[in-house]
Amino acid sequence: MTIINRTITLETQSGINIHNITQKVQEIVTASSIKNGQVIVFVRHTTTALAINEYEVRLLQDIKNYLQKLAPATDRYLHNDLHLRDVPPDEPENAHSHLMAMMLNNSETIPIVNGELALGTYQSILFIELDGSRRRNILVQITGA
Repeated sequence: MTIINRTITLETQSGINIHNITQKVQEIVTASSIKNGQVIVFVRHTTTALAINEYEVRLLQDIKNYLQKLAPATDRYLHNDLHLRDVPPDEPENAHSHLMAMMLNNSETIPIVNGELALGTYQSILFIELDGSRRRNILVQITGA
């Protein structure tokens, strides 16, 4: 069995933004020559998430609106008491982003069948930035033969 690790790097915008990374993951799978197995996509950040869902403009806005209702940036959070913690000078007040991330996934596993991601017709791999703007790294690990 072969295991291949790659990284996707994204520059994100501030606030909640959603990126369709399906094509980038498929390109990594294709380059790996793995025909059957699985790919794990994993985010290495506490204020980001992954989801498999439809990449449709109006749904993306619905997702943003829903997440903002779950953890409004304007609510009071203990994590935002920066003066009570040892933090870098540029530390943002981002407790709401951490809470949103906890309600979502930090990884997704997708089967590989005949060298292709076995996603459904309307399924895409969505990277969700909840804080931004930042440089983000996404681990893609392919296992198979």
